[in-house]
Amino acid sequence: MEPGSGPGPGPGQGPGRWAATACVVTGASRGFGRSLARLLAPQLGPGSVLLLLARSAEALAELATELRSGTTGNDTGSDTGSEPELRVQYVAADLGCEEGLRRASAALRELLQDASFGRLLLVNNAGSLGDVSKSFLDLTDLEEINSYFSFNVSSALCLTSTALRAFGARPGCSRTVVNISSLCALEPFPSWALYCCGKAAREMLFRVLALEEPGLRVLSYAPVSRAAPPASGNGDSCGSCPLDTDMQLLARSRTADPGLRQQFQRLKEKGQLIECSVSAQKLLRLLQDDSFPSGAHVDFYDI
Repeated sequence: MEPGSGPGPGPGQGPGRWAATACVVTGASRGFGRSLARLLAPQLGPGSVLLLLARSAEALAELATELRSGTTGNDTGSDTGSEPELRVQYVAADLGCEEGLRRASAALRELLQDASFGRLLLVNNAGSLGDVSKSFLDLTDLEEINSYFSFNVSSALCLTSTALRAFGARPGCSRTVVNISSLCALEPFPSWALYCCGKAAREMLFRVLALEEPGLRVLSYAPVSRAAPPASGNGDSCGSCPLDTDMQLLARSRTADPGLRQQFQRLKEKGQLIECSVSAQKLLRLLQDDSFPSGAHVDFYDI
């Protein structure tokens, strides 16, 4: 499938609303996933469904109510007058355990059996940092390690496979899979062995998917900067400017490596962390333009 092909206005055809789209966002209850869901909702036109997945039922219910009301518009605070024709559903599930993954997979199969959808957009955003207070040599607990990879790698593989099999290769329909990646998929960070390995493994999974399924559009988007411009007036370079999230709070307070921990603390003090809504806007633009090579890694500052 060529970039931009598929029914109706949507990716590759400008900023028009995407009709008859099944849109799934994991890790939607907070941070980047929540910001992205708020931006995607006004883009989804008649016949569309937005399915939100995360652990917190309370946070998902609050977000779903907000999106159904259409009063928040996008994440910049403006009111777009979103129409109530968008159906918003949510499933609270811990994707790191078998029961939670089964619940989420069942919800995907039930949703995607609807033959009226002309487009599938799956955003694999759910992820965790792991215990960054531990160095490589501290990682000796097999249960801890397996649990980390079950949530951060295995669940993304299983959910994506389930969604694509349920949706199928429908003639004239488009399918886009997004992996929320990181600079850590490409470069090592001290005391972040699990996170770097998880992100690298996940990115390779989606590169393989792009090769095996040329009819898909596959994107790994890193929502933070690989090489941010120097801070004004002091000549310092960030090297990596993370999102301003709860995960970043954990990183700057718990990271075992003192140099990395202090770097994150300085970024916060200097106001150089990136707002989730700013990065989510860039991903939305990528999806609208739909000009990326399938399987590509695209960084915040590449756009």
